[in-house]
This record gives sequence, C-alpha cells and structure tokens, in this order.
Amino acid sequence: MTIDPRAVVDPGAELGEGVTVSPFAIIGPDVTIGADTWIGPHAVIQGPTTIGRENQIFQFASVGEMPQDKKYAGEPTRLEMGDRNVIRESVTINRGTVQDVGVTRLGDDNWIMAYVHIAHDCQVGNGTIFANGASLAGHVEVADHAILGGFTLIHQFCRLGEYAFTGMGSVVGKDIPPFVRVAGHPAEPRGLNNEGLNRHGFDKDDVRALREAYRTLYRQGHTTTDALDRLQGSPNQAVRRLADFVAGSERGILR
Repeated sequence: MTIDPRAVVDPGAELGEGVTVSPFAIIGPDVTIGADTWIGPHAVIQGPTTIGRENQIFQFASVGEMPQDKKYAGEPTRLEMGDRNVIRESVTINRGTVQDVGVTRLGDDNWIMAYVHIAHDCQVGNGTIFANGASLAGHVEVADHAILGGFTLIHQFCRLGEYAFTGMGSVVGKDIPPFVRVAGHPAEPRGLNNEGLNRHGFDKDDVRALREAYRTLYRQGHTTTDALDRLQGSPNQAVRRLADFVAGSERGILR
C-alpha cells in the first residue's frame, strides 16, 4: 500500500493490499477499497462506499458523494463498485436513496470517460463505455456492454438493454431495447448496433435473426404488442432477450 503523505485518509477507511493513494486525494470514513486500486490526485471518495480490485480513479473524480436529491436526509445509503473499472477525470458517481434500493451499483470492467455523471440509484452492468459528458439521471439501469456516445442524456427511470448504443448528443426519454442503436434529440432508433455485435462474437445466425426482429419491431408498421406476438416465440435466444426486455418496459421503448 502506498499513501502519499499529502493525501487525507480517514482512519475508518479500509484499503487493500497494493492500493495507491495519490497526493491531495481524500478518502472518507466507511470506504472500502480493494487490492491494487489506484486513486489519482485530488480524487474524493466518500462513504458508505465499497470499491473492488484493480480500479483506476483519476484526478478530480467524486465517487460516493451524497445523492443530488432534495428528499435525501442523511440516510446511510451506499455505492458499490466492482473490479477493473476506469473512472476518468471529474466523473461524479452518487450514492443511492431510500426511495429506491438505496444502492448505486457499477459492475466490472466499465470505461467511464471524463465528466460523466452517474446519479443516485443507477444500476450499471459490466463492460460498458460512457463517453465524455454522458449523464444518467436517477434510477437508470444500463445493462452489460452498452455504449453511450459523448454528451448523451438519459432521463430518470429509463433502461438501456445489453449492447445498446447511443450516438453523440442523444437525448433519451424512454427505454432502449437490447442491441439497438439510437441517436438524435430526441433519440430515435437507427438500426442495430452491428459493430458491437461483431466485436462481441455474435454469429451470423444471431445477427440475421436480430435484423429481422428489428424490422418486425420498427419497420413493418406493427404496434409494439403485435410485434411482441411475433417475436416472443422466436427460436433464437438473442431475439427472445430483446422481446423479454420490450415486454418488461414500463416507460415504453423508443420508437
């Protein structure tokens, strides 16, 4: 463990083996940081917060601060972060609220670029990429391997399915189904996230089935209910995952 003498680490914090704390970083009480994590200069980590192994938290990031919610009254809500995340400069990630599950979660292997904001009670999966300036309002869910283009704005309570993709400057007010690419202000569907499917090894049969599912959902004039009737019985697992997401949407999907 290496703690620069100019850093401030509360005695109530727990730091694992190999943690590095850079000059002028501040780590508050009720913070647990896993092994081999690097905390950059001027980063501030408040608790209750649990951070896993091998994370990198760059300068001026604010991690685990109280939620930006007027209803918050000092309840001991939490932030939980997994392993191998990269949190770049000036990112802000807030703890949860008791009006929801009380925990903001960030999984493993996420790449969170500069100036991103992740608000209270958000649930972020694994392997996501948030480009510079993307912002999640409260209670947003982002599934594995989703990608947010720079300055994307996500309305509270929205859900983004696995492998979803937003173009730069997208303004998202409804759910984005898995595998779907959106862009615009307001955001509209623009096809499948073909590049993401290719990078993650989806085979030709899956891609072909998803393209047909996309046409059924968006291009053939069906209502969402009628499209679901056609998709839910698909023999293709990826198509069924898409259909299950749409069926479970409470806000409705982008159309």
